[in-house]
Amino acid sequence: MTETETEMPSVGDEVEEGKTRAVVTDVRGGVIWLRPLRGGSTEWPAENPRRLKIRRTRAQMIAAGDL
Repeated sequence: MTETETEMPSVGDEVEEGKTRAVVTDVRGGVIWLRPLRGGSTEWPAENPRRLKIRRTRAQMIAAGDL
């Protein structure tokens, strides 16, 4: 797994915000929007995008057959 705080996540990346794991669903007007990792329709804006930890990129999930 990749964990970094220097890169900004892209749509489809699995991230951690504090103790919550989520997926980046959109970037609107510079605001990163997240949804729960396990699905669901609730979205929320990332409180501090620079502190998001990228767990796995979309490309890594595709390569692993998870998408």
